[in-house]
Amino acid sequence: MSTAAPVLHGESPKAPPSYLQAGHTIKSWLLTGDHKRIAVLYLISVSVFFFFGSLAASMIRIELVSPRGVMLESDTYNKVFTAHGIIMIFFFLIPAIPAVLGNFLLPIMIGARDLAFPRLNLLSWYLYVAGGLCGVLAIAFGGVDTGWTFYTPYSSMYSNTNVTLTIIGAFIAGFSSIATGINFIVTVHKMRAPGMTWFRLPLMVWGSYATSLIIVLGTPVVAITLLLVVMERVFHIGVFSPELGGDPVLFQHLFWFYSHPAVYIMILPAMGVINEVITCFSRKRIFGYHFIAFSSLAIAGLGFLVWGHHMFVSSQSMYQGMVFSLLSYLVAVPSAIKVFNWTATIYKGSVRFQTPFLYVLGFMGLFVVGGLTGLFLAAMSTDVHLTDTYFVVAHFHYVMAGSNLIALLAGMHYWWPKMYGRLYNKKLAAISSALIFVGFNLTFLPQFVLGSRGMPRRYFNYLPQFQDLHVASTIGSWVLAAGLFLTAAYLLASFRQPKGMAANPWGGRTLEWETTSPPTTHNFEGQPVLQHGPYDYRPEPAAVGVKELAH
Repeated sequence: MSTAAPVLHGESPKAPPSYLQAGHTIKSWLLTGDHKRIAVLYLISVSVFFFFGSLAASMIRIELVSPRGVMLESDTYNKVFTAHGIIMIFFFLIPAIPAVLGNFLLPIMIGARDLAFPRLNLLSWYLYVAGGLCGVLAIAFGGVDTGWTFYTPYSSMYSNTNVTLTIIGAFIAGFSSIATGINFIVTVHKMRAPGMTWFRLPLMVWGSYATSLIIVLGTPVVAITLLLVVMERVFHIGVFSPELGGDPVLFQHLFWFYSHPAVYIMILPAMGVINEVITCFSRKRIFGYHFIAFSSLAIAGLGFLVWGHHMFVSSQSMYQGMVFSLLSYLVAVPSAIKVFNWTATIYKGSVRFQTPFLYVLGFMGLFVVGGLTGLFLAAMSTDVHLTDTYFVVAHFHYVMAGSNLIALLAGMHYWWPKMYGRLYNKKLAAISSALIFVGFNLTFLPQFVLGSRGMPRRYFNYLPQFQDLHVASTIGSWVLAAGLFLTAAYLLASFRQPKGMAANPWGGRTLEWETTSPPTTHNFEGQPVLQHGPYDYRPEPAAVGVKELAH
């Protein structure tokens, strides 16, 4: 079902060129201020880092096929799993959805011609690439073996690997995130189209806005913390190391004060994507719009209050642990609200099982498993036994890696026709969505069992009785990889097809579907004026939902 493209008042007979046609030189792309082109640059960069992070993950899974290892020495294994964590978290999971889909869609969704600060947006991409290159160079020339958490005093005093260069890379990438967050906040406040009130904003914009608040408030904390690690390592200024009069538990407090909200930096944009896709393919208004919007802000706020559940086995008191445990249960409430509202939206909807919706169902399954297993880690009585086991690894991947990746793929399949004016092979897309879902579960479900039986994470060797589950996990990773390679193949193959997509192939009601596919350089020919809400679905979607005023 699709809607006709809107009739534009004062529209010229010849359509203006799309953002892809505005200039074909490399210089025009590298110096662009167009948020859509910057989103494409981010997509290319993020995909490259994802490939290298996945390559490290595949080495880990191959190594763990045998209890005594296959191809890596113990020191090399430490560097490989550290590389996997650093690349995936700092250079894929945190920036992926905000930098790619958020950058491309947020201005169009609110009727703006661009982000508030186009040059700052381009600078954020250069900072991201610079930080990523520092991380990759550190890994290529000797690696780093501290794990992605950089726990002191090992990282600041004892490790003889490239800790300093890696931390500098993460530090620079943090400024990229801050620049993007500031840009999004100002854009949402100041550049909404006439009629775009706060409660007419698409829920993806609410998710991006809440994420930006976390980024702006939390990222400076971890940036300063990492800078202090470098200062202690290079200048021997005592902050965290007991040898120099410091406190290593202080590092954990500062690190997790940011790094637990960072979970929501990854998951809130993913939830925003799910909101858009689920309502479009259910052909219904989103159930409980206000609850979903405010739950995003609640998650952003409560996320700063639960860092201590990462430290139940540290030196904090039992009473501190009780408070953090209670708060950790509390932060699950707004997430549960979203899941219940998504379920109610699907209920009695006119559901169309297109590929983006298949990914939505996969996201809901993975997120529920991740959320429910998080309750075991929020309770001190069980967390003490499960800390530093494969149970934590599995939970971590279900909540952050799997849910984020599935949501990114849902968004890419939903907005691909809008971004590039071409459609992919729907049959291959459905097959790949099944492979990815099955492969992910086969990879990480066995790890819950491993952890509950006492298998420690990050171990190079393990007891023979754990081998069967590790082999199953490795086979699952191959299935997952097959699905991802298939996805990349048919998305790239779509560029061989001629352009010809309708402006609104899915029948969406948000503003991005009211412009051309792909959009023009300035998104709209005139000033869009909102005439309906983002989820006002009818039995037959209206042909025109926004009017354009001539310049």
